Amino acid sequence: MSEDFEPRNELEKSLLSAQNEEISSDDLLNILMNSQVFMPVQDDKSAVLSIQRSVRAKEFTGDYPGFGGGLLTEFTWVLEKMGRDFGIALNPGLDVGFDMEPETVNELVDSLGHQAWH
Repeated sequence: MSEDFEPRNELEKSLLSAQNEEISSDDLLNILMNSQVFMPVQDDKSAVLSIQRSVRAKEFTGDYPGFGGGLLTEFTWVLEKMGRDFGIALNPGLDVGFDMEPETVNELVDSLGHQAWH
């Protein structure tokens, strides 16, 4: 449960705040667009998932064969490289996380050229 969840960084604090309705989903997206995420890497592009920080990555990669490594990078870079029509999960499998439908990801990708995230 989220009561037992201990945020390990600012993005996870924001995820918890959004889940507790202390900040809006727009605020969370703005924070995310200015955050770094750990992205496990697998050959199949459609299986890409984002996890905030490498501590959680070790837990995740141990449970999913084929995700042996990854990279820590800006979330906007992930959007630029991944492109459209894919969903994204932050902290998959944890009670405190965030799943984005492909439509939301598409809107964020479209906004990259039009908005300065701050």
